[in-house]
Amino acid sequence: MIYLTVIIEAVLLLKTLGDLGVTIAVSSGATLLLLYLWVSRHKFGENLIPLEREAIPWLYDGIAELSKKAKIAMPRVYLLDDYIPNAYSFGNTIVLSLGLFEVLDEDEIIAVAAHELGHIKNHDTKWFPMVTYGRFLMLVTTMALVIAGSTIIKVVALIVYLAYEIERSEFMKRREFKADETALRLLKIPLSLKKALEELKYYEDLRMNVKVNAVPSIEPGIDREKRLSFFTETHPSYEERILRITLEMNNLMRMKQV
Repeated sequence: MIYLTVIIEAVLLLKTLGDLGVTIAVSSGATLLLLYLWVSRHKFGENLIPLEREAIPWLYDGIAELSKKAKIAMPRVYLLDDYIPNAYSFGNTIVLSLGLFEVLDEDEIIAVAAHELGHIKNHDTKWFPMVTYGRFLMLVTTMALVIAGSTIIKVVALIVYLAYEIERSEFMKRREFKADETALRLLKIPLSLKKALEELKYYEDLRMNVKVNAVPSIEPGIDREKRLSFFTETHPSYEERILRITLEMNNLMRMKQV
């Protein structure tokens, strides 16, 4: 579906603006590509500490074992100097915040790393940037169609853009679920992923309660950076992930018993 919206947008652009439309699309795409390359080289270099085996052997060896089981190269692993529990991946790199070590045990941290390893194995670290930057390309082309197109073209362009945003969000959520499923198959203790999410959910709930009950104008300094909420919810909730993990674990247990 997400590919269909891009194709329809390209056809509308060509039909409405001809060669100018192609020029707009190509130049916008090239600009976004250059921006992505620049961001990928500079954005992730701050507060990152390369993981050395001598420093945390159980974590290094655990990720190495998971990588071997997943049949992929050992990723680069960095520790993020941030006390908010967080983890993410890009390219062939996994980043784990120091905050994870405050709220999770060793098996649960390995489980979080397994989820990020699942993204790498499933090529999400390649797909996510394309889909995300494709969003801005769609926005540029939609604006061009709204400015230059007929009434019908304007309406169709807006509908197509809306469809892309909805599908983008659903696509990202599906890939999160798939990364969880991959992690469960890699982990020696699949239950550790469920426990990790439960701990992280408790931590998030606790932060929200502290914020609500805080004295006015005094807020805890552990809040994440605020973002726009319009179509930015691309992660499933902890409840959704925990429920799916529970169902998947039951399926794995049935398969082992057969």
